[in-house]
Amino acid sequence: MPNIKSAIKRVKVAEKANIANSQAKSAMRTTVKKAEQALATGADNAQELVLAASKALDTAASKGLIHKNAAARKKSRLAKKAN
Repeated sequence: MPNIKSAIKRVKVAEKANIANSQAKSAMRTTVKKAEQALATGADNAQELVLAASKALDTAASKGLIHKNAAARKKSRLAKKAN
């Protein structure tokens, strides 16, 4: 543990950010997984889930959780499966 006050605060802030980022990334992965499962089973709401997954990927990319090209690649592959 650091001794300097600002370094102590940085540790606390980094821990909070890490937790928030982990939750957001996990939620994004879950959304994508649900969309892929819906497409595989041919569910009625598959198109809605693909749109939700696409939005989740865009949000994750804008927050820096995943690279923008990775988000574009995943969106492209989802769209390809949807057609």
